Parts: sequence; structure tokens; C-alpha cells
Amino acid sequence: MAKPKRSLKPIPEFASEAEERRFWETHDSAAYVDWSSAGFVRFPNLRPTARSRRKTPSPKPSRVARG
Repeated sequence: MAKPKRSLKPIPEFASEAEERRFWETHDSAAYVDWSSAGFVRFPNLRPTARSRRKTPSPKPSRVARG
């Protein structure tokens, strides 16, 4: 027997990304999105942006200096 479709709330319009972030921090997306029809997506050619290319710190020396 098929499950009856429940009505989803409309996703509000946001003035900024910060406003949208605050909204989703306090609301459950299941009330706004039908996740039963979601699928997996691959981005094989995705490259890191300049913002995410941070220099990783060099590892700390393994020996401890004694003084």
C-alpha cells in the first residue's frame, strides 16, 4: 500500500546566505524537501577553490627538546 503524500511547506525566500543559514540551523529540512526522491550525485571534475587551498601546517618534530 502506497504512503499518502504529505504536504510540504514552501521554502521561504532569503535576503542573504547568512539568513538562510540561520533558518536551516533551526528548521528540519524534512518538512520542506521530499528526501524520498533524492539521489546520489558525483562531481568528478570538481576542483578546490582558492579559499579552500590552505597551506597545511608542517608536522611537529617527533623528538622533544630537553633543556
